[in-house]
Amino acid sequence: MNKLLAEFFGTAWLVFGGCGSAVLAANFGGAGIGLVGVSLAFGLTVLTMAYAVGHISGGHFNPAVTIGLTVAGRHPGGDVVGYVIAQVLGGAFGSLLLFTIAGGVDTFSVANGFATNGFGAASPGGYSMMSVLICEVVMTYFFLLIILGSTDKKAPAGMAPIAIGLGLTLIHLVSIPVSNTSVNPARSTGPALFAGGVALSQLWLFWVAPILGAVLAALTKRLLK
Repeated sequence: MNKLLAEFFGTAWLVFGGCGSAVLAANFGGAGIGLVGVSLAFGLTVLTMAYAVGHISGGHFNPAVTIGLTVAGRHPGGDVVGYVIAQVLGGAFGSLLLFTIAGGVDTFSVANGFATNGFGAASPGGYSMMSVLICEVVMTYFFLLIILGSTDKKAPAGMAPIAIGLGLTLIHLVSIPVSNTSVNPARSTGPALFAGGVALSQLWLFWVAPILGAVLAALTKRLLK
């Protein structure tokens, strides 16, 4: 139960902090923190929670990470379902907090954006479904390689959260214009539940692509041993 609670709160913080930076601060005052600030926010949420609760659950906060680590032989298969449920619930809770706070001004509407992921007209840059699919697979692939490498027993102790957090920052810097960056099904599911419409109808891609990228990375890591 402690592991599941750690995954719940870690994922909630990731969604609330990362998506919150996009919804509340990205364009605040006509300028705001912009793409770079949002990218840093997502990286910082993972870095801080990895140190806070990573020693309890492993600090996945992402169904694709859990599945990828399981395929790589680094996580027990019997824990996967529980972890994924906790992560999705955490993402939904983080989105609920954000929705409640953002709704404190009359100008707020999910129709104006709620940090959802999408392709085509729902992509920030208007990228096609295939472009978004490839981007999400590739980004999650390298994210998992970073996680698997930095948490290896041969890697410097205690440095993994920094590498993982900076890796996620870099991923967002590259891919926010393409898909608004998912690489995490729970991160995509939480905001989509509140935005509905296109965000929900396109949610399947943001489960399929990250999981595929994570599995490919796990298989690659097995070959690199």
